[in-house]
Amino acid sequence: MSPPNYDYNPPIAMPDYLIRHATFRQLQVFEAIVRHGNFTRASEELFLTQPTVSMQVKKLADAMGLPLFEYVGRSVKPTQAALELYEACRDIFETLANLEMKIADIKGIKRGRLRLCVVTTAKYIAPELLGEFSHIHEGIQVSLKVTNRDRIIDRMQANEDDLYIMGQAPADEMEVESYAFAPNPLVVMAPRNHPLVGKKRIPLSEIAEEPLILREPGSGIRDVTLRHFSEAGFRPQIRMELGSNEAIKHSIVGGLGLSVLSLHTLTLEGSDGPVAVLDVEGFPIQRQWFVVHPKGKELSLVAKAFLDYAISSEPQIRERLEQVWPGLVEVDK
Repeated sequence: MSPPNYDYNPPIAMPDYLIRHATFRQLQVFEAIVRHGNFTRASEELFLTQPTVSMQVKKLADAMGLPLFEYVGRSVKPTQAALELYEACRDIFETLANLEMKIADIKGIKRGRLRLCVVTTAKYIAPELLGEFSHIHEGIQVSLKVTNRDRIIDRMQANEDDLYIMGQAPADEMEVESYAFAPNPLVVMAPRNHPLVGKKRIPLSEIAEEPLILREPGSGIRDVTLRHFSEAGFRPQIRMELGSNEAIKHSIVGGLGLSVLSLHTLTLEGSDGPVAVLDVEGFPIQRQWFVVHPKGKELSLVAKAFLDYAISSEPQIRERLEQVWPGLVEVDK
């Protein structure tokens, strides 16, 4: 029997021309330009001069045989060929990152990178999770992006991060996998000197008569709050809308109104801070935190490890919330 002929055919779809004429460095520079939308931020991220960045892109365009950017004034817009190349770059880099982590795992070296994007309120829980996770896996590099729900969905559709933490998975916008990992009770907050503080089972009708401070449109907590009042037949008296939980808490302390926020926003102040939790009928609204990723996405080893860690952290998270307001985080199993 003759030995197998390993030189008979190259692998299917071997990109022979691009392998010989394009480099990974060129692809890295190109990907950064498209992601940031301009050459300056790409050069800053990669610690390269702008002439070097421009030269790398020109060489890549020559290898492709097509222009990659259209120049309109000072702005650059990727061409159709560039958009196709960008998607390919993301796939290539994701595959290489996974390979690097698998090789490191075989060597017994735990390293890699985790890109986590979270909704604004999750900034009260995500940093602690990341910190504890990093202590366990010291070789892991982590990055954290905090933004609103609408922007998270945009980033998820563009596959810009490894995992996402949200209070409500985007069921209508796209297909996702979601994993509940911790309670996220929503409570009514008031200034410590408010006359309703200390009262038991306050009717929701009384809260509907108070001025209410809400998050901006696009916030998941805002949507849940308005739906809760509407289902009970009440229309809240909205005094103002603000873009951050901290601004809302300062407004509460200033006597501008009440608000509905996650109990997690009080974990640093504790139960004796200037913001009090009211005992209102129908509250707390029991919600959950979810780790989310697009359906069908192949998670890296690091992302899988963080997902497992987040799910296992539920008892510690529950304990922290109980210290702020005992009994409020009881959820149905």
